[in-house]
Amino acid sequence: MSVFQRLSMIFKSKANKALDAAEDPRETLDYSYQKQLELLQKVRRGVADVATSRKRIELQIQQLEQKAAKLTNQGRAALAQGREDLAREALERKSALQPQLDSLHEQHAQLQSEEQKLTLAAQRLQAKVEAFRTRKETIKATYTAAQAQTQISEALTGISEEMGDVGLAIQRAEDKTAELQARAGAVDELLASGALDDLSGAPRDDIQAELDRMASTDAVERELEAMKRELGQGGNAPKQIEGGGA
Repeated sequence: MSVFQRLSMIFKSKANKALDAAEDPRETLDYSYQKQLELLQKVRRGVADVATSRKRIELQIQQLEQKAAKLTNQGRAALAQGREDLAREALERKSALQPQLDSLHEQHAQLQSEEQKLTLAAQRLQAKVEAFRTRKETIKATYTAAQAQTQISEALTGISEEMGDVGLAIQRAEDKTAELQARAGAVDELLASGALDDLSGAPRDDIQAELDRMASTDAVERELEAMKRELGQGGNAPKQIEGGGA
């Protein structure tokens, strides 16, 4: 396969794909139905034209028959008056009309047969057009319903995907919140225990820290002495016992 043939095939395939994407089956069906209606209209006009020609032939036949009848009466009247020559002339003229009448009758028969054929064809075509119209509307309704169902399914799929993303976002937010809460609690505990310096940025006061430590130590000593006194282990107890022995 040559390069030009391959390019032609690629172009045709892409053009066909673009046409398929742009084509709406409902519009195609409506267009086909319109063309069938136009064809049916042409057939009906043909039937009307043939019927008009047939009617015109019938009028001509009627006129010639009236003329022939008139000549017959004239010949009969001339013969009654003894004018055989006039009667013969009238009959000869009547005889000259017969070929025209025969031709007109033949044309009339042909037109009548053609009219019947066209009428039958128009009736059959009309039945097919009506059947196509019913089928067309059914297909259009089915296509519209399928298109709506597809759009709904695609929309639901999109919503499901978006809800999945929202669920992941919520989970990440909850995890992040729990992590921040845990860190905040840990920092509070460390600050409370004195393991961490004050992170407020204020300069540390060493003197105050030493005073606080001494105060804490004094408080511990006082509480210890109080506990000893309660248990009778104070520093004055041994001296009282020794004095009593003396």
